[in-house]
Amino acid sequence: MGALDHLSNMFDCGSGSNKKYKRRKQLQTVEIKVKIDCDGCERKVRRSVEGMKGVTSVTVERKQHKLTVVGYVDPNKVLRRVAYRTGKKVEFWPYVPYDIVAHPYAQGVYDKKAPAGYVRYVDDPYNNLARASSAEVRYTTAFSDENPTACAIM
Repeated sequence: MGALDHLSNMFDCGSGSNKKYKRRKQLQTVEIKVKIDCDGCERKVRRSVEGMKGVTSVTVERKQHKLTVVGYVDPNKVLRRVAYRTGKKVEFWPYVPYDIVAHPYAQGVYDKKAPAGYVRYVDDPYNNLARASSAEVRYTTAFSDENPTACAIM
């Protein structure tokens, strides 16, 4: 709030000096995965969100099936509007760049349908990694050079 707004609120003689102000939406980038096959689909997806209040730019990447909307918008409203206007299945962009993920080939992270250089975002990929059972650990450490009681055959 600026100084003029503060002074005008102090000296406001009108009714309802306890006004509640609407909270401004922050500038957000919303990335959505939507199937785009042809120029017509691309145009339909672009026009579905161009007229929304608060949208500043719309980018469509057909090869990646990705729609990027930048503006003062609610992400859920953008998602619902694209789904309603286009009739297509839409979801938030589920992929992250390949080099951000610790284990990009873990089960549930690697996705064949992901665009080149991307893998599916998973909060904890360690739960999907295979764990060695105690029997496997015993057999692998029995023949280890670091084990002093290792088998003498080695």
